[in-house]
Amino acid sequence: MRDEDQRPDPDALLAMVRREEEGRRRGQLRIFLGMAPGVGKTYAMLEAARAKMAEGLDLLAGIVETHGREETEALLYEMPSLPRKQIDYKGHPLEEFDLDEALSRRPALILVDELAHTNVPGSRHPKRWQDVEELLENGLNVWTTLNVQHLESLNDIVAQITGVRVRETVPDAVLERAESVILVDLPPEDLRQRLSEGKVYLPRQAEWAGENFFRSGNLSALRELALRSTANRVNTEVLVYRQGHSIQTTWPTAERILVCVGPSPTSATLVRAAKRLADGLHAPWHALYIQQQPQGELTERALANLSLARELGALTHVLAGGDVARLIVGFARQHNVTRIVVGKPLRRRFTDLLRGSPVDQLVRLSEEIDVHVIKGQDTGTPRAAKPQARPRHRLKDYAAALGVVAASTAACFAMFPYFELANLIMVYLMGVMAVAFWLPRRASALASGLSVLAFDFCFVPPRFSFAVTDVAYLVTFLVMFLVALVISGMASRIKAQADSAGQLERQASELSGLSRHLAANRGTAKLVQVARNHIAAVFGCKTFVLLPSGSGKLETAFMPSDEELISSKDHGVAQWVFDNANPAGLSTQTLADSEILFLPLPGADEVLGVIGLKPQDEEARDGLLLPDRRRLLDAFVHQAAMALDVDRLEEKAKATLMEAEREKLRSALLSTVTHDFKTPLAAISGSAESLMALGESASPEVRRALEENIAAEASRLERLADNLLRIAALESGAVVPELKPVPLEEVIGSSLARLESTLAEHPVRVDVPPDMPPIPMDEVLMEQVFLNLLENAAKYTPAGTAIAILADVRRGEAVIEVRDNGPGLPPGDHDRLFERYQRGDRRDAGHAAEGYGLGLAICKAVIKAHGGSITARDNAPTGARFTMTLPLHDGHDQ
Repeated sequence: MRDEDQRPDPDALLAMVRREEEGRRRGQLRIFLGMAPGVGKTYAMLEAARAKMAEGLDLLAGIVETHGREETEALLYEMPSLPRKQIDYKGHPLEEFDLDEALSRRPALILVDELAHTNVPGSRHPKRWQDVEELLENGLNVWTTLNVQHLESLNDIVAQITGVRVRETVPDAVLERAESVILVDLPPEDLRQRLSEGKVYLPRQAEWAGENFFRSGNLSALRELALRSTANRVNTEVLVYRQGHSIQTTWPTAERILVCVGPSPTSATLVRAAKRLADGLHAPWHALYIQQQPQGELTERALANLSLARELGALTHVLAGGDVARLIVGFARQHNVTRIVVGKPLRRRFTDLLRGSPVDQLVRLSEEIDVHVIKGQDTGTPRAAKPQARPRHRLKDYAAALGVVAASTAACFAMFPYFELANLIMVYLMGVMAVAFWLPRRASALASGLSVLAFDFCFVPPRFSFAVTDVAYLVTFLVMFLVALVISGMASRIKAQADSAGQLERQASELSGLSRHLAANRGTAKLVQVARNHIAAVFGCKTFVLLPSGSGKLETAFMPSDEELISSKDHGVAQWVFDNANPAGLSTQTLADSEILFLPLPGADEVLGVIGLKPQDEEARDGLLLPDRRRLLDAFVHQAAMALDVDRLEEKAKATLMEAEREKLRSALLSTVTHDFKTPLAAISGSAESLMALGESASPEVRRALEENIAAEASRLERLADNLLRIAALESGAVVPELKPVPLEEVIGSSLARLESTLAEHPVRVDVPPDMPPIPMDEVLMEQVFLNLLENAAKYTPAGTAIAILADVRRGEAVIEVRDNGPGLPPGDHDRLFERYQRGDRRDAGHAAEGYGLGLAICKAVIKAHGGSITARDNAPTGARFTMTLPLHDGHDQ
């Protein structure tokens, strides 16, 4: 193998350096992993810890659960231990790991037992593994214990095996980031013996556990899961090391199978053989297709073989054509494959002698990788007749190659009197390179041979004959032919690589475009439309989306015309996809007679809907069979599903927030109404009781005073209820202002007339320009605004101070100000005055604040409903100024 092939990958080296730097900064984690409680994880951890203590290591037992086992408690003797933290929970003191004390003591190694433990509410982190993460981030080394059933990815599998759903789980990333994983193993029968002896649980618990979770079959399955999890963790370390050190040879630490498929009818037999081999070895397997030039029916057959492999559980891959054997071996080394399955060659021996045998070359290059050569059994499928169009295409290619050679010869004739023969050879080589770049290899090989013959016949003495006077020219012809072949091969390979790179770039660009447009839109309708448009444009298919209704039945989303594309049978297929979260229809093994490919839209916790693709032509139909196009389609579907899921969760969060706000408003309203209603109700009740108690003995003056108090408090109560109903109606949108052009003077005059007694001690100045245009407004609602503002000004300003109402037109808006010369606004955020129940008390005016904090909130709601705004500021030199802006054009008519 060449030296340059053994050089480490710079990206892999950089990633390894980064991991090492992070490891030096971060503490190291060691996990003692077991298949079930009682296998001795804590015992093994403490035993290893005592060995470290004997070496003089600063060690601290952060929290260790002995569960009353004497042999475990004996290992804790004289070991420095961290006192547990007392946390009060519903009146009961509970003990937990003291994270803050551990961080302050900073030992070289700390023991934290039971990684999956759930902390008592009130702790800093809800889970103990999060405590461990904080210790590691602060540079502390941690040893901990974990049962395999607590791994998040195995939760469902464990529940299926044991019938017990484990609630305390640990993310797999914690295990993956661990510096080392130590498997603590015990045969199932030995563990059951320990259980019966009371060394795992108390006798009553042990009896129940032995009949349920600790059955022999369960323990064997859990043991296998623990062994596999540890092996996978170690295998990941091996792969990272191989990549970082650019080790090309396969390390057979775990079996991996690769089967090479093609258009041959016998490839299906190879796929099934590889499946049996993988099942027997319990190994993952891959199916690889080296795609050469398109070959009509043969390409379809190869795709069918890949589809079969995918259905049987293989990871399928397609690589662009080139040196088949080298591509296979390179792929195998990249994926640490240990066995390659290929079929016996069916070509004639004579063809292998001329062109070489790919199987022989594969065996030579594979070195440490085992190669299984299997004779495929012909399924009896007749060989497809070669399409008639193929010879015509080849004739066109050969004719084009002949034309290029003729053009090169013509150019050489023009150059012959002025240039050496060596320069003419360069012209022919350029022609061969052009043929190799634009035409198939057969045509470039023909061009190479014809170029040598044309050069010999036309320019080598004696000219116009194939005779050669100088034997040295034979070497020239040979070298010219070989160079032409090499150049054609390199050009073909570069073209294939360029095509592959271009295809990858297009796929990345298409996926990026979809992500960008999905991120720029919100709402289910827009997201569905974006996904439909992109998928239809990229894959050449009619695309539609079906979303579930309230009853769980699928309905076509936002495009009623799509109903014409989907028959009742197709609806049934789509419903099956939605219910089972698996693809079906075209190009699948489920309900394959459908003309539509249905794919589920997977959400975080449920299937969001189904997307359907109906190819518009044969090319689009074949595209859905290509593995790389199918992977791109899956990426598109997952991007769309993710966007829909995020939008759904956002809407759900908004609904939850709105419900919380409504509940908050109800609570605040109930609290305020209860408090504010009590005062007038108490006054009314007291006055009424006094009238009843005094009866006829009450003097007319007393009776009159009590009656006036009842009337005043009832009026106050009525205003409060009216304000509450009005602001609720405005903010809920139940009240829509009826806008019509109204002269501002009419609204102001009506408000002043209603407040004549209230404003009796305040001179009011109204300054409205004569050319002030009518303002689109709801006259009744705007009158309420002026009533609240003027009443507010009269309430909070001393008698005799003036109140001014000013109006003007600025930038196409009406600007109206209500000013007073009182003590001004209270300090703080003036915008908060417009919030409900905010009282802007200005007691310097000599008035107590008797309002409910609703008047200005109503003003803001009315102005906002008109499309305007209102602000409050201090007036110069004294007083307050409320400024309203209203549009002069009715926005509803535009």
